Amino acid sequence: MKLYGEFTKHDWLQAFRIDEKDVPSAMIVHGAWEHETNLQQWKQILRETTWNPHWNCVVGHWKHELIGFANVFGGPSAAVICHQFASLGTRWFIQTGYFGGLSRNVQFGDIFIVTGAEMADGVSHWYLPDQQMVQADIQLVEAAVQFCEKKQYRYVTGTVFTTGAIMVETKEMAEAWAQKGHIGVDMETATTLAVAKKFGKKAVALLNLSDHIIKGDTFYTVDPDQQKKKRETDEKIRELAIYLSTSFNDLP
Repeated sequence: MKLYGEFTKHDWLQAFRIDEKDVPSAMIVHGAWEHETNLQQWKQILRETTWNPHWNCVVGHWKHELIGFANVFGGPSAAVICHQFASLGTRWFIQTGYFGGLSRNVQFGDIFIVTGAEMADGVSHWYLPDQQMVQADIQLVEAAVQFCEKKQYRYVTGTVFTTGAIMVETKEMAEAWAQKGHIGVDMETATTLAVAKKFGKKAVALLNLSDHIIKGDTFYTVDPDQQKKKRETDEKIRELAIYLSTSFNDLP
């Protein structure tokens, strides 16, 4: 009897009852609460839906490219998606979602292109033992930067602290993470990068500022102008995520 950690590509194809042609070349992994809203939005984007791997996941076509979208929350659910699809042969993993700001230099409206993540999520160490940091794929980072510069989208690059328990955050914790030089804190990036690295795949994270915690903001700080900027940045990140998901399939 095999358990999940022993499953091969063939085992996963059988488990999902799919053929190899049904495996997306890229998976966009979005970390957020609003599962149903985000899933319905991506079903509209990927209009030629081919199959639904899970309740929170859809695979379909963007023009002529087969890509997937999954809405997750936290490391464990991100790991399930990334592990299964990396095993199936998906090559590119684009983490999107939100971060709490740890730098006074980052602003609402910036796209945070993550270059690396500190692994405090409780999941990534199962994939990369004895590591504290995991790096994003440099090719994807550079492509994201070039895209933003061409489109004149504001962006920042740097590292993120990935936690597994945002509700225990304190001012002292945030200040300690900021002193390490992290731009922000999130719940999924280290997981996605680590799983991709374990399977020899490429991954990057593109994040949107949700709350500027180093300035005392929380999820419950409501500012109409900030909300407008977040919505606009979400649209830009979706555009960038689709670009990265569909631009490198001819590469070895």
